[in-house]
Amino acid sequence: MNLQQLRYVVATAEHRTMTDAARSLYIAQPALSRAIRDLERELGMTLFARSGRGVVVTAQGRRVVKLAKEALEAVSEIEALATHTHSGGGELRIASPPTLEPGLAGRLLPAYVAEHPGVRVQIVRSDGRDGVVHAIREQRADLGLTDLPVPADLVSHPLERQEIVLISPPGLDLPDTVPMIRLNGMRLILPPPGSARRREFDQLFATYGVRPIVAAETDERGAWPSLVRTASASLLWYRGTAEQAVKAGLVVRSLDPPLRRVVALVHARRRLPAVAQDFLTSAENGRAI
Repeated sequence: MNLQQLRYVVATAEHRTMTDAARSLYIAQPALSRAIRDLERELGMTLFARSGRGVVVTAQGRRVVKLAKEALEAVSEIEALATHTHSGGGELRIASPPTLEPGLAGRLLPAYVAEHPGVRVQIVRSDGRDGVVHAIREQRADLGLTDLPVPADLVSHPLERQEIVLISPPGLDLPDTVPMIRLNGMRLILPPPGSARRREFDQLFATYGVRPIVAAETDERGAWPSLVRTASASLLWYRGTAEQAVKAGLVVRSLDPPLRRVVALVHARRRLPAVAQDFLTSAENGRAI
């Protein structure tokens, strides 16, 4: 028996299908099934009963899953303790998409760093919400900052609601608050097709019955202000980017009805390292919602 097998057992119990569990672990489904069978043979017990729709945890399996979670949490604590001892304060890794980094670096981190000067904080830049989720599942980050919703295997702690606004080049004949129907036929800069963010926008457009004109498709957020000007197109994004847009000479307008997304800190369903728990407590004490 090894830690990898214990992680496989926990993932299978949480996802209830071998296919979904294998996907979350980034391994092939046959390899996961084989590892579970080998462990069951080694233990001399059946952990999962196979069914047409997936797997069901047996009575013995439930006990093993509980102990496996406790063992994995203990290992995480030992690793966190070792990191704390060797670094003189520990390391905290936070996954964030570029659009939320200004709020993370400008508002959440200063208060935490002031109270924990010995902790080294690493921002793991991630590609949108999916990137944050993958960074946590792959244990490349202790916490993630993203908008909701996230998959059920992660725990979320809502911090604030961020407004989605329309960022446009100057000179457009638009009211201060733009009705959603005015997006119909408007030139917009959108995320690439197939991305999670693009699917959300497409669903939003379908809800309000609008068909914008795609002026550009990119996730290069640093190039957006200049792209809005050169492409004479507008952009839908968080008000948190408004300051940068205004400095670039662009116009920021609210939408009607207003659109808001809940931004949260998220993490895996396991005991957090002390440095991560301290950051979570600090952020929740200063949250807006």
